[in-house]
Amino acid sequence: MPIERTAGEAEHSRAVREMFSGIAGRYDLLNHLLSANIDKRWRSLVRKELSQVLADPNAIVLDVACGTGDLAIELGSHASARICGADFCRPMLDLAASKTGRAGLSIPYIEGDAMQLSFADGSFDAVTIAFGLRNLSNLCGGLAELHRVLKPGGKLVVLEFSSPVIPGFRGLFRFYFTRILPRIGGLVSGSRGAYDYLPDSVSRFPAQKELERQMEAAGFRDVSYRNLSGGIAAIHTGIRA
Repeated sequence: MPIERTAGEAEHSRAVREMFSGIAGRYDLLNHLLSANIDKRWRSLVRKELSQVLADPNAIVLDVACGTGDLAIELGSHASARICGADFCRPMLDLAASKTGRAGLSIPYIEGDAMQLSFADGSFDAVTIAFGLRNLSNLCGGLAELHRVLKPGGKLVVLEFSSPVIPGFRGLFRFYFTRILPRIGGLVSGSRGAYDYLPDSVSRFPAQKELERQMEAAGFRDVSYRNLSGGIAAIHTGIRA
């Protein structure tokens, strides 16, 4: 069964949903602009992590917190497996559906909260979540929910901002992330608060080793991670035991 949330967790989810609804129209532009398009390469690496599952026409893959559909489309463009997406922000899903149609793909998108997914236990052969795990109101509960909807032996792939591992680069990136990015994001999107939230949420998110430990505590085995671009982001993978 999906976990019960506290009042504080429900309020967090409501605030995050409203924030993303407010910037949906400029979300893709800013993602690609502020990352110098490197986010596209990161998503292609997630797809490669799932190459075996994606090649199976009987497999079903769920992209959680799918946003405007970038990862779902990347997966679907190279898949025999069935892909579907879930997100709790309706304006994001509307954009995802439009983009998916233009790409000539058929991907169903379901409105739903990652903390309370409306799927039966053991529904999916693989689950992905890109830049969404840190937005959950309860990380441990969110990992438990992702574990719940995976089939035994199913694979979780997490793409998330992380802790840069190159000392000199770490300080430079922190300056860009906390001082420059919020100004550009606020100017283009009209919501400075959303782009102040981004570095704040990343700063509070567990570093690579700690996230690995929390995934293991949630019941995943064979957990590992791969740093991307000097640790700006990382891909974590685990198998449902």
